[in-house]
Amino acid sequence: MFDYHMHSTVSFDGHAAPEAMVKAAEQAGLQEICFTDHRDYYYNGKGVFMVFDWADFDKRYGNLKSDRVMIRRGMEFGMTTDNQAQLAADAAARPLDFVLGSVHFVDGLDVYFQPYWDGKTQFEAERRFLEHTLACVEVQDGFDVLAHLTFLSKAKVKPTPRAIPYEEHRAVIDEILRTLAQKEKGLEMNTSGVDRCGAYLPDETYLRRFKELGGEIVTIGSDAHNTDRVGQYSREACEILKDIFGYVCTFEGRKPIFHQL
Repeated sequence: MFDYHMHSTVSFDGHAAPEAMVKAAEQAGLQEICFTDHRDYYYNGKGVFMVFDWADFDKRYGNLKSDRVMIRRGMEFGMTTDNQAQLAADAAARPLDFVLGSVHFVDGLDVYFQPYWDGKTQFEAERRFLEHTLACVEVQDGFDVLAHLTFLSKAKVKPTPRAIPYEEHRAVIDEILRTLAQKEKGLEMNTSGVDRCGAYLPDETYLRRFKELGGEIVTIGSDAHNTDRVGQYSREACEILKDIFGYVCTFEGRKPIFHQL
């Protein structure tokens, strides 16, 4: 089992030290983990930067070891349509194993909070989020895997507790998945939505369609910010990916490794 989306206290929103996260991974029986702490840049005239400190990254992860779990080091980069140079600079700052690309801000608003939803129906909020995600993956090349494609589904302020339905947004979702496949980028099966909206982010429908469109790289991530979620639903996710792909991927030095399931 694997967990390739984890945040320790190196991230601004992490709640457990790296050592505690590793211990939790050991207890969960994981084979391999990757720390993917946040680097989010949002320019709104003043600038909002939710980025970890590289010196802290070196200090906390430099000598982190386990006899039972392979530990990889990466980052989760918040993509916009115009921060390609920043992504390239951050990815080159250290010899990373893995880079998740994510979308948290749309039209200058954090999609997790109420202001993004004001004046929109749920369908409109979903469609705009997906359109912006497509625009990002079209222009960004410096990431390895797209994180939580349906991240919006777990926002607490959404009008109804549903996951983004594939069929209602099929055209734009297919373009996102096709673009990822053509660029040889991966898709994350994020398990954090199971307890939030009753679905993986994205769910099995998206993953099957990704394969149909030529996608090959798939990873599993819990999006854990504390020890209680490390490896959560990883076993179940592996079973789903076994049925669809027959394997799951990890990364070393930005190169995918395919593990048969």
